[in-house]
Amino acid sequence: MATTLTPVVETDRLRLRGHQATDLDVSMAMWNEPEVYRFIAGQPGTKAECWARLMRFAGHWALMGWGYWLVEEKETGSFVGEVGFSEFYRDHEPSVTGSMEAGWVLTPDHHGKGFATEAVSAAIGWSRDHFPALPITCLIHPDNAASIRIGEKCSFIKRCIGNFKGEPSLVMDWQG
Repeated sequence: MATTLTPVVETDRLRLRGHQATDLDVSMAMWNEPEVYRFIAGQPGTKAECWARLMRFAGHWALMGWGYWLVEEKETGSFVGEVGFSEFYRDHEPSVTGSMEAGWVLTPDHHGKGFATEAVSAAIGWSRDHFPALPITCLIHPDNAASIRIGEKCSFIKRCIGNFKGEPSLVMDWQG
């Protein structure tokens, strides 16, 4: 069953839609790719962790009115990744609480094709239509050059290097 709380957003090539329980396997496969987890979790996600993530994504839409989308290719229906916004109340210095924390993660097969920039841009466009007053930030591992480039293409600027769980974290603010 799909959530009716999550709006569908489309671009020329992509559909951003709400997660469904049946998306667990494709999401879990992505979160078990070393290219995916190396800068985010540092280890593969268990089935329980991936399920909890899907539940958090659905919960964001129910409680905040915004959250994460599952991204798929419009032409093929292929799973591309997950893009959206969160409010995780992270123990991060400096705090990003009160902002829409943007995030993106794509399957390695979809890296380097412009899908991330396209999906993030669509998500930001949607957010500005519905929550124009909320600031948007993102947290990126400083060694993740590809994600930093995506952030810059999507009008994020570097604010500072912060700290999350003892690890460095680049804080970027959207300046569209």
